[in-house]
Amino acid sequence: MTLDISKYPTLSLTNTPDELRLMPKESLPKLCQELREYLLNSVSQSSGHLASGLGTVELTVALHYVYNTPFDQLIWDVGHQAYPHKIMTGRREQMSTIRQKEGLHPFPWRGESEYDVLSVGHSSTSISAALGIAISAAKEGNNRKVVSVIGDGAITAGMAFEALNHAGDIRPDMLVILNDNEMSISENVGALNNHLARILSGSLYTSIREGGKKALRGLPPIKELVKRTEEHLKGMIVPGTLFEEFGFNYIGPIDGHDVNELVKTLKNMRDLKGPQFLHIMTKKGKGYEPAEKDPIGYHGVPKFDPSRTSLPKSQSGKPTYSQIFGDFLCDMAAQDEKLMAITPAMREGSGMVRFSKEFPKQYFDVAIAEQHAVTLATGMAIAGNKPIVAIYSTFLQRGYDQLIHDVAIMDLPVMFAIDRAGLVGADGQTHQGAFDLSFMRCIPNMVIMAPSDENECRQMLYTGHQHTGPSAVRYPRGGGNGTSVDKCFTALEIGKGRLIRQGEKVAILSFGTFLDNALIAAEKLNATVADMRFVKPLDEELIRNLSQCHDVIVTLEENAIMGGAGAGVNEFMMKEKLLKPVLNLGLPDHFVAQGTQEELHAELGLDAGGIEQSILDYLAK
Repeated sequence: MTLDISKYPTLSLTNTPDELRLMPKESLPKLCQELREYLLNSVSQSSGHLASGLGTVELTVALHYVYNTPFDQLIWDVGHQAYPHKIMTGRREQMSTIRQKEGLHPFPWRGESEYDVLSVGHSSTSISAALGIAISAAKEGNNRKVVSVIGDGAITAGMAFEALNHAGDIRPDMLVILNDNEMSISENVGALNNHLARILSGSLYTSIREGGKKALRGLPPIKELVKRTEEHLKGMIVPGTLFEEFGFNYIGPIDGHDVNELVKTLKNMRDLKGPQFLHIMTKKGKGYEPAEKDPIGYHGVPKFDPSRTSLPKSQSGKPTYSQIFGDFLCDMAAQDEKLMAITPAMREGSGMVRFSKEFPKQYFDVAIAEQHAVTLATGMAIAGNKPIVAIYSTFLQRGYDQLIHDVAIMDLPVMFAIDRAGLVGADGQTHQGAFDLSFMRCIPNMVIMAPSDENECRQMLYTGHQHTGPSAVRYPRGGGNGTSVDKCFTALEIGKGRLIRQGEKVAILSFGTFLDNALIAAEKLNATVADMRFVKPLDEELIRNLSQCHDVIVTLEENAIMGGAGAGVNEFMMKEKLLKPVLNLGLPDHFVAQGTQEELHAELGLDAGGIEQSILDYLAK
C-alpha cells in the first residue's frame, strides 16, 4: 500500500524511529491520528489483526520517541498489537503483504527487522526475555534500556508472574508496561492519575523514597511501618500493591491514548534504577467504532470495507470443525452432567460460545494458563467428572508435562479436543500444529484419534468422552468436506481403521483429513486407501494385511513426519519383520512459514497432485 502523502503528511515524514525522534512533540497527536487511519485502511485490504493494534498506536509512537531503538530494546508480548510498530520501523509499504505467503510475518520476527528483538506468537514470554536481556545489558555496561509490553490477557499466565517474581528478586534496570484494556480495578483514569503518575515517576518522589529507605536502614520496626504506610497510601489511589510486592516500582494507571502524557512519563521512568512497572489504560479498537464495540470480533479480520459497520460473513456454508466440536459439547452435556469443558482463553476460536451460555456451570475459561487447564482437568477427573480440554495443538505444547505427569500416568479420563492440528495458514511458524501426534504418540495410556471428516470427528469425540483413560481427537482449522453429521452418537471400536478403496500394489494409510486427497490420487494410481482413524493404538491387523498384499505402503498425515503416525507404522512393520518399502508423507523437518492452507499443502506436496507425484517418484526409484 503506497503512502498518499496528501492524506498522511505527518506519517510520510516518519518511516523510521530516527525520523520520528526528529519531530517536535506537538506533532505527535497528528501522527497518531494518521497512523491509526493508515493501520485501519491497510488491514482492511490485507486481512489480519486489527483491534489490538488500534489500541497501541500512542504507546508505539511514545516508546520509539523516548527510547533509542533499536539499541534500546523493545519487546512485544504475542505481537497482535505490533502492527503500528511494524509501520513505524520501515515496513510501512509492505503491510499489504502481512500474513501472506512470502510477505510480512504476522508477529514480530527477528529475521525480518533489527527492531524485532524477540520472535513471538505465544503469549506471556516478554517479561522473561526482557529480564534476560536486562541482566545481559547490565553486564555489557553501555546503558542499554529494555522495555517489555504485555497485555492484561497475557499477564494472566503463570510464566509472566514467574518472571516478575525473579525480576523483583534480582532488581535489574528494566521497564514492564501493562497494556490494560479490560481490568475493572483500573477505572480511575483521568487527570488525578496522570498527575499522580508524574509525581510517582519523578525524581523528587524517587529520591525521597530511596533516601528514606537508607535513613531507616537498621531500624526494622520503623522501616516496616513506613513501608506499610507508603503501600497503604498508594493502594488507596492506585491498584499497584501487587506489583510493588513483586519488587517493582509501580506507576499508573495512566491514559494510554494521551501520547504526550505517555512521553512525559516514559522520559521520567527511562532513567530510574531497578525494575519499573507502568500501567496504562487503552481501548481495544480505539478510533474505529465497530472495533471498539466488538473488539473480539475485530481481533482478527478478513478483508473488509471500513465504511461498513460489520464484517463480511464467511461464504463457505460448511460447518467448521470447531463448530462440530461446539455442537458435540452442547448435545453431550444435555445427556451428561459430568461433562466439564475447559479452555485456556480460546472460547471463540474453539467453538464454545453457545456451550458457555447454555451450560455455564460446566464451562471453565482459565485464561492463558495451559498448564493449569490440564491439571484442573486432572482434579475434575479424580472427583468423578469427565473433563474435556479444548485446546489448540500449538498451545497444548505448553501443557506437555501436565499431560504426562498429571493425566497419563494416573490413566485419568481426560479428553483433549485438539483444534488447529496441522497447518493453520496465516499465523505462521509459531501456530502450525505440526507436532502433537509426535509428542503424544510416545505417551503410555493415550488414545489418539484423527478424523477424516465432520461425522468422524463427532463420533470420535463421543468415543473419547466414553473412554475410561486419556484420549485426544485432533482436527484441523477450518471446514470439512461437507459430510453430513449423524446426530446419533456411535462409539468407534478403539484401534480399528476402515478400508475405503480397494486397489493394487500401493496402499495409502491415511491419518486425518487428507483422506479426500488420498482418494483422488488413488483413482489415478489404482491404489488401495485405508482411513486409519487411530494413531494410537494402531490397527495392527489392518497394517499387517495391507503389507502382505501390496508392494508399497504409503503413510499420509498432517503432522511432522519425524515421530508422527507414519513413524508408528514403520516401527510396527520393523518389529513384525514386514519388510516392504514405506513412503512417509507429511510435514517436513523445518518450521513452515505463513501462507494459506491450500498454498502450503500444494507447496509441500500434500494436495492430491502432490501425493500422486510423490508416489510415482518413489516407485520410479
